Amino acid sequence: MLRNAIMLVSGNAFGSALLLLRNLIVARLVSPEDYGIASTFAVAMSIVEMLSYFGLNQMIVVDKDGDDPHVQRAMQGFQVMRGAISSFMLFVIAYPYARFLGVEHIAWAYQIIAFIPLVNGLKHFDMDRLKRHLKFGPSVITSAVPPLVAVLTLWPIALIYNDYRIMLVSLFVQSGATVALSHLTAERPYRIAFDFSLMKRATVFGWPLLLNGMLLFGVFNGERLIVGNRLGMADLAVFSMAITLTLTPTLVLANACQSLFLPQLSATRDRVEAFRWLGVTTVEAGMAIGLALLLGTVLIGGPLAHLLLGAKYSGILGLLVPMAVLQAVRVAKTGASTVALARERTGNAMASNLFRVLSLPLSWYAVTQTGNVLTVIAIGSLAEVLGFLLSLRLAAKRAGLVLRPLILPSLLSAFACVAAVIDSHSYPAQTSWMSIFQISHLGVALVCLAALASMSGLRGYILRRIRRS
Repeated sequence: MLRNAIMLVSGNAFGSALLLLRNLIVARLVSPEDYGIASTFAVAMSIVEMLSYFGLNQMIVVDKDGDDPHVQRAMQGFQVMRGAISSFMLFVIAYPYARFLGVEHIAWAYQIIAFIPLVNGLKHFDMDRLKRHLKFGPSVITSAVPPLVAVLTLWPIALIYNDYRIMLVSLFVQSGATVALSHLTAERPYRIAFDFSLMKRATVFGWPLLLNGMLLFGVFNGERLIVGNRLGMADLAVFSMAITLTLTPTLVLANACQSLFLPQLSATRDRVEAFRWLGVTTVEAGMAIGLALLLGTVLIGGPLAHLLLGAKYSGILGLLVPMAVLQAVRVAKTGASTVALARERTGNAMASNLFRVLSLPLSWYAVTQTGNVLTVIAIGSLAEVLGFLLSLRLAAKRAGLVLRPLILPSLLSAFACVAAVIDSHSYPAQTSWMSIFQISHLGVALVCLAALASMSGLRGYILRRIRRS
């Protein structure tokens, strides 16, 4: 099990690190305004993704019949339909979207991107089915290799284009490689079926995830759209890069944790004590990811950002720690959602994301009045705290999560976030590597370590896996 965890983390980390590298290279090659435009491509794809997401790959993992070949064929058929509908929707909204962002002259680019969901609809679900048997190799390969292809092809693309079109072509390269590898690593032949009874069943399973997808769009992209509309592409470039640098590591580890713990939780859901203990461990793992991000950002965020991006992104320095706090709280709530998902309570994640979405009008007003993106980050952080508390409450009520062991780790984690924010205001981010040794940074580090030490469930889980390996 420990080997599987290492494989998941390293594979997902490798893929996400390459995507981050791709973004950094593009940011270096083009102007901030062009990078701001390039960042809107992913937002455009997220719009249609949120409107058509039913969690079909997750259903393959948790459904009792998910290993059945006919069920898999039906889910793949449903995925093809979903891809076609998504492509049509993206094509239709391309011009209104470009107009909203004030870049009507590149509406054609969003229309071209509309073909990517059509390609993604041809993915093979065998890599997800194999997770039921704790075989993560195909999934790791499919998530790690396409970003490598995308990075390696940047040079020839850059010889042809010198603006946002570099990212446009790269997205197509990555999508095609992902679909191809999902077929090459599959054990079963690819077949599709259109079983409307199973589609109805998948819709019942996935409609809360569909609603949650809409909320997640607000969580991950709502503030980007606000900044892009109100402040322009240059400010959007800096804001998006701050999100990318802090969000990427948390997404990697959160996805790895869900892939690791969800099958185990599903397997123990009829054994009350084992499920409760594993549930506490899962929530603590989410908090630990957030603390690791926070500590890393406090210690090396400024020097690393300056090294990677150069002087033209100097405005990012004041955003890094507040953004890391926001992402730390966001990733902490994913543990409780995973526990609920194991009992097929797919609505819990949706409910916990509601606060963040409801905060968007307030963020719009704040950035309009102040022109300062820090107010947007502060509002988002408060919304995530409320979402975290709600996620714990719902998981306790609907999935049997025991909250008492989580009280001390939660309080110490909150204290670490407050200490990091105070430290960032007292000692703004610097570009010198010697800033790592500031005394105030040591205080934040000690609080983070204390919070990690209080996570008894996660500590016991790791020690048991080490002994068995």
